[in-house]
Amino acid sequence: MKSHKQTAVIYARVSSVKQVKKGDGLGSQETRCREYADHKQYQVIEVFRDEGVSGSLINRPGMQAMLKFLKKHKHENPVVIIDDISRLARDLEAHIQLRTAIGDAGGKLESPSIEFGEDSDSKLVENLLASVSQHHRQKNTEQVKNRMRARVLNGYWVFYPPTGYKYERVSGHGKMLVRDEPMASIIQEGLLGFASGRFESIAELTRFFDLYPEFPRMRNGKVNVQRVSDLLRRVLYSGYIDVPQWGISLHPAKHEPLISYEDFKRIQERLDGRAKAPMKANIKDDFPLRGFVTCGCCDRPLTSCWSKGRNTKYPYYLCSNKSCAEYGKSIRKAQMEEEFLEIVKTLKPSPKTFYMALDIFDQLWKDRQGQAKDQTKTLKQQLALIDRKVNQFLDRIVEADNAILIDTYEDKIRSLQEEKLIMDEKIKNCGRPIESFEDTFRTAITFLGNPLKLWESECIEQRRMLLRMAFADNISYDRNHGFRTAAFSQPFSLLADLREGNNEMVDPIGIEPTTSSLPAMRSPS
Repeated sequence: MKSHKQTAVIYARVSSVKQVKKGDGLGSQETRCREYADHKQYQVIEVFRDEGVSGSLINRPGMQAMLKFLKKHKHENPVVIIDDISRLARDLEAHIQLRTAIGDAGGKLESPSIEFGEDSDSKLVENLLASVSQHHRQKNTEQVKNRMRARVLNGYWVFYPPTGYKYERVSGHGKMLVRDEPMASIIQEGLLGFASGRFESIAELTRFFDLYPEFPRMRNGKVNVQRVSDLLRRVLYSGYIDVPQWGISLHPAKHEPLISYEDFKRIQERLDGRAKAPMKANIKDDFPLRGFVTCGCCDRPLTSCWSKGRNTKYPYYLCSNKSCAEYGKSIRKAQMEEEFLEIVKTLKPSPKTFYMALDIFDQLWKDRQGQAKDQTKTLKQQLALIDRKVNQFLDRIVEADNAILIDTYEDKIRSLQEEKLIMDEKIKNCGRPIESFEDTFRTAITFLGNPLKLWESECIEQRRMLLRMAFADNISYDRNHGFRTAAFSQPFSLLADLREGNNEMVDPIGIEPTTSSLPAMRSPS
């Protein structure tokens, strides 16, 4: 009579994709299983694999495909060969469920490493080995977590790198975060712009990132607003690590920060609504003065609209305050913006006035450099005071038995620690060599020399920047008489005083000592 070999299938599994790319785990398992099948004179008819799947999971693509195959060939009672009991599962519960599922599908489990029997002793050994496999998995997980936590405490990020950073091997540090250009510079500009008020809303910052094709996008090609919002909340960009699930809070990191912690706090204050922007966040791109210009009658910010004519639409500014006498009375967009353009033109100083102002700013900058040592001493005193307060709250926590009080004290300690971080940054900055006035404020000097360039660029972001930097407050507009006197920001007020021949300087806030008269003027050439 013609004899038929016993059919068999092979199941192989590795828990990480790295094992597939850099190792031969699947191939080694299959070779050993085929060797066993030859010894038993089994005919291998199919091989099933699971790549990068944890042994604690039941629902695996390769396993499900094998169970489906076994049910289809149930009449043959195929043998399922695995290299080791851990390849089936690394969890006792998962092992029992898969063992049962294979039996129900008509398969019989075999391995060159263990004999699977149906008697009580064999099942006891099998379950013990499955428990040991589970223990190994849990122990490995525990050890990996402990090593990762220890590395975080050493100041290194161990998770997926955030946008703007990448992992690179650095001598003496191993793999650590380094700047990923040009994304690092793009994100740095965006974060600093949001902290300073250059970008008034998340939507405006999103439009800024959308200008750069390098920035990550959704499938539709647009920048995700939620991604930008999450980016603003990441303390990692300020050089600190926060991993709450591991009990790690605001731990100093070794990688280069993109912004200071003080800038990060400003961003959080703006996001939480504690910092007020001078303009509405929902301003329309077609109307750059909307929300900035106020009604001359009721002092409410003017709104804007497109009015439909017979053949086309016409843009207008108008007052939407129903209790105002000017309610609903429109002002042509072109008329208001032409008048505003004349105001902007007056901001451009003469060469003589401009260089005279630069000399004043330069002298103030040098005076500020001389104050660095005194500032460091004051900051260290404030730092010592914060340390004393933290110790006081720690003593209170030890003595307290009320959960609400303990939570309150912990919040206070965290707040003090944040102040301490800002103090530490300021002390470090005081110790750094400060660049010259021209190198530090090159962009600002260009703006002061000709602010008209920002308005003529017709870029909505640059026009809004001009409004925030050149004016100290909103401008009032009377429908019949035009703009009222504008309040300029301090640099432009100084330029106006110099232009009018007023050489006495107003004491600038936060800069001491001041000069009482103009220094020798540099040549405008």
